[in-house]
Formats: sequence, C-alpha cells, structure tokens
Amino acid sequence: MDWLKYENMAYEKGYASVCGVDEAGRGPLAGPVCAAAVILPRGVIIEGVNDSKKLTEKKREQLFDVIKETALSYNIAWASVEEIEEINILNAAMLAMKRAVEGLSLKADFAYIDGNKTPPIEIPCEAVVKGDALSMSIAAASILAKVSRDRLMLEYAKEYPQYGFEKHKGYGTTLHTDAILKYGECPIHRPSFLKKLYAKQAKKNDR
Repeated sequence: MDWLKYENMAYEKGYASVCGVDEAGRGPLAGPVCAAAVILPRGVIIEGVNDSKKLTEKKREQLFDVIKETALSYNIAWASVEEIEEINILNAAMLAMKRAVEGLSLKADFAYIDGNKTPPIEIPCEAVVKGDALSMSIAAASILAKVSRDRLMLEYAKEYPQYGFEKHKGYGTTLHTDAILKYGECPIHRPSFLKKLYAKQAKKNDR
C-alpha cells in the first residue's frame, strides 16, 4: 500500500509542512486523553510503523524513539480528566489534538486528522477515517500518543496500585471494574464513564 498517498496529495496542492494527528485514550474509564502531531520529512517511510493498535507494546516502545528522532517536528499534548468531565470525551479529544498541532515547534500548514471529525485548528485540515492504517504521519502520531499515555498509566499504577492500571491502562476490563466496585473511584477516574457500571451493579443488587 501507499503509506504516503495522503501526504503526497497535500504536497501536490502546494502545502509544504504536513502533519498527521491522532489521539489515544478515548475509551478508558480513567486517565487523561493524549494526542500527538507529527511532521515527517517528505518521502520518508519508517519501517514497522503502523496503526498503534496493530503493534505489540514492545514494538511501539521501539518505534517511539525512532519516530521522535526521524520527525522534523512532533508534539504530544493532553486533555485532563477534569476537561473530559466538563466538555465530554469527544471535545476533550479534539482539544488535545488542537494542542498537539498548535504546540509543534515547526509549524504545519496542513493537517491530516485520524477519524471523521477535525479539531478547531487554524490551518487547513482533513479527517481520514482509519487514517492510522493509511497515512504514515498519522500512524506515527498514533504510536506517540499511545506510548505516552500507556507510560503515564504505569506511573498512576504506582500511585493507585489497587486498580491494576499497569495491566489494562484504564480500560474497562473485568479486573478494573471489579476493583472500582471494591475500592471506589480514585482521582483519575472519569465519573461520567462509571455511571453505566454503577447502574448495572445497582440493578444486580436489586434482584
């Protein structure tokens, strides 16, 4: 497949600095959402880069440094649990992506965004559904976002060992939901994401 198809389309339209943008952490019950923006040198394909979900943790970790070393510019940004609760997860993900693009040391003049919605950024951009499996720069961004968030969740695992964050990174596994029901919430949980869990448990208790 042509990993540079989208980047080349932007270059052909006259853009000179094209970034790929992706986020990680929309689905978990805990932790912030992370986004990354990456500008790669024109024509560069990094061997092994793919949609972060298709790679092993070890491979993502290896590629993390390679991407950072290869990129002309990259930026990793966040939206907090408080922001997720205040403006909802979709808007928080858009906010993180906006921050990722705006924080690039080398400014992009065009952005490809993974998904079907674009954040409110000041440069032209285009959403690419499943872009992390179609565009080299989006795939690179997906790896930076995923590894950054996973590393943060490993830090939280030390702070809140009872939840097993090192095993599930905050996603709603049985191990995680059982721990929430046993110990209650901690400060990095997303209260709005736990409503279904509590409702299900209440229904079970009423039987």
